[in-house]
Amino acid sequence: MPHCFLPAISTLVLTLLLTGMAAVAAANDPVGERLRHRLESVIEPMSLEAAGQTLFTTSLLRELYEARGFQTLWLDEGRPLPALAELPEAIAGAHEEGLNPQDYHLEALQAVMAEFEASGSDLPPRYVVDLELLATDAFLTLAKHYADGKVDPTRIDPSWFLSPRDTDLLPILDATLRGDLGSVIEATRGLLPSQPAYGALRDRLALQREFDASGEWTRVPPGPTLRRGDRGERVEALTRRLAELGDLETAWAENGSFDAIVEDAARRFQTRHGLEPDAVVGPRTLAALNVSPAERIAQLQVNMERWRWLPPDLGTEYILVNIASFSMSVHADGEEVFRQPVVVGRPYRRTPVFSHRMTYLVLNPSWEVPPRLAAQDQLPLIRRDPEHLERMGFDVLRGWGAAEERIDPATVDWLSVSASRFPFRLRQRPGPLNALGQVKFMFPNQHNVYLHDTPARGTFASADRALSSGCIRLSDPMALTEWLLARPGRPPIRTPQQIAAILESGVETTVRLRTPVPVHLLYWTAWVESDGRVHYTGDIYQRDGAVLEALLLPPPSQNPTNGSVM
Repeated sequence: MPHCFLPAISTLVLTLLLTGMAAVAAANDPVGERLRHRLESVIEPMSLEAAGQTLFTTSLLRELYEARGFQTLWLDEGRPLPALAELPEAIAGAHEEGLNPQDYHLEALQAVMAEFEASGSDLPPRYVVDLELLATDAFLTLAKHYADGKVDPTRIDPSWFLSPRDTDLLPILDATLRGDLGSVIEATRGLLPSQPAYGALRDRLALQREFDASGEWTRVPPGPTLRRGDRGERVEALTRRLAELGDLETAWAENGSFDAIVEDAARRFQTRHGLEPDAVVGPRTLAALNVSPAERIAQLQVNMERWRWLPPDLGTEYILVNIASFSMSVHADGEEVFRQPVVVGRPYRRTPVFSHRMTYLVLNPSWEVPPRLAAQDQLPLIRRDPEHLERMGFDVLRGWGAAEERIDPATVDWLSVSASRFPFRLRQRPGPLNALGQVKFMFPNQHNVYLHDTPARGTFASADRALSSGCIRLSDPMALTEWLLARPGRPPIRTPQQIAAILESGVETTVRLRTPVPVHLLYWTAWVESDGRVHYTGDIYQRDGAVLEALLLPPPSQNPTNGSVM
């Protein structure tokens, strides 16, 4: 079940935030008295209701209204503020963001507002209190989900290590009611990710919803592989489908011939869907073409939510690894500098999701084998092949620093060595067989995950590159090395010639970066590349389902009791 959080806010802070608004409710204010009674009667966090709706921000509502003397927020001397009229439209806009407007009391709020308007603002106090609480709870919940996401990823994915965002919403509510942020629609939309990539996903969601609502999307019938030169009804269906999805100009959609134009469109489609771009429409490409709009809608909703989990600023310069698409990209000043294929962790050794800062790299690195890998991966190889350690350049060590002791592997009875209590360290010397290749890029973290070169170059030819033990192997590590150490327009830390000389020497060399570079290891199954097109890939770690399930649930059924709310 999703959980969201707001920080605990002291009465003093609330009062300061609402300066000019807070006042002690007059004893003869029936709405204020009714509001006080309603909030004081709450026994358990989720026992507060309004107009038959369970409210989600009970703790915050109590602190908020107590601080302002139980005066109304959305009504001024019984007259609605302009923001109240704007709120339902702002809530309805949640649909465009892949969220459910009914999670924010839309129908109940509209019904109470209609009664209020029909009565000439002369509703009994209990109905006015319903209106007030519904509006505040709806705004705070919607704003929270826009700013920080509806779902807490740390509760549904043990491999997610990005800290949940925690936006302070009360100043936003205050500014919205005063009109400082424009309309309620503008204020809430301003909390959404501002990156063009998020907007492109929103646009694609709207397109897929059009297909889904009308049922008018083309299915390419099953049959033999299609390729250039083919004609017939299946090719006509293929061209219509490619045109629907934006990979083929509409003018060519009725051509009925698999010509060079259609071939280019098929290749574009394959590239966008993580398929071999051979322009041959076989079983895998056919399956991707026939993914239903409903399935794409769900995929887009999940990945739009992942954007809402991220910090608003990824950095002026940063490295981004999309684990699901097996790709790494480098970004500077809002532009993608380059992109390359990578290898990521196997499904049973998943690459975690987190952000950190790269501070140094090592040329000609040795490899200190993590204890888990030494016991699980290397020990069986040593037992099968007594020459494995020498052939692969491993030293066997015990202890650290001054107490470090080098062990002759011939003196060890490896069959009797315990995997659960592996007593040695294994360190692979620099060289052509070193598992880290010629360079490793370090952003020290608790997961012992980093980027590195690899001698296993053939792995990059595979479409499914979930093949490592968790680290990220680069297909072109020298491109990243030179960008980090000799960036255009900056004094080089090392020139390309100096880098080449160090690599040729074989000497292990640590090079610190003058300025740390943010590294974001993320997981997107639908994303936007520099061409502005939406790309899709498979869910290699089966993470999408849990996010979708949590998104489709109502907001949380209880408030935390630790002082946080929502």
